[in-house]
Amino acid sequence: MNVMSEREIDEHLAGLPHWTRDGDTITRLVTPIRYHAGVALIVHVADLSRLTHHHADINLSFDGVRFTLTTHDAGGVLTDADFLLAERIDQVVTGHSAAWDIAALN
Repeated sequence: MNVMSEREIDEHLAGLPHWTRDGDTITRLVTPIRYHAGVALIVHVADLSRLTHHHADINLSFDGVRFTLTTHDAGGVLTDADFLLAERIDQVVTGHSAAWDIAALN
């Protein structure tokens, strides 16, 4: 795992438009159509986190699902593992968003 420089963090964030930086974390808020869609998204990301051995802090609240990433094993700093997981979370959200759009039609 590579601890990232400020320049590397900025470059990676430029490629992740839904993510914002807050100190040594990056965060994304996803607003699902329905509560159960948020729960399904959490389960999917939890499985992904387990398989990659890198875990997101996940919070489900009235305004959606918030994912927060930092590398606890490196002392709570941003590493390449955080940005790789952020990219994968974005892919999962895209897949779930397609399902939300179909559910909204019904």
